[in-house]
Amino acid sequence: MIDKLFIERTDNLFLQFFRYIFVGGTAFIVDFVTLYFFSEICGIYYLFSGVLSFLISVLVNYQMSTKWVFNPDKIDNKILEFNLFIIISAVGLIFIEILFYFFTDILGIYYLLSRVISAILVMFWNFFARRYLFYGKEI
Repeated sequence: MIDKLFIERTDNLFLQFFRYIFVGGTAFIVDFVTLYFFSEICGIYYLFSGVLSFLISVLVNYQMSTKWVFNPDKIDNKILEFNLFIIISAVGLIFIEILFYFFTDILGIYYLLSRVISAILVMFWNFFARRYLFYGKEI
């Protein structure tokens, strides 16, 4: 059972989503810590810090997703694979920044809590877009 959940390659939607939660969680921790660092330590405006932290977390997410969550055997060209991943991530960045601004500036929620809410919502876009558009798997 442990092998099926964590080790064996799979196309199963639920197993991939389960794994993606771990990958997304790890990438989110990187995003959250770097957001705090850039905003609080470096004094960068939170929306700009959000872009920088998101970009760093995307690199973590790419490495973990392509090695562990999805089966990228269909894509032999790693440059194409990375570029497709970045395009999907860029759309996710647009979504997350809009939500981040909305929750923080419009609703008045503390920016770190806004990031948590925004990231959870955008996680679904990222997973399904990568699974369907990127790897050609049915939803």
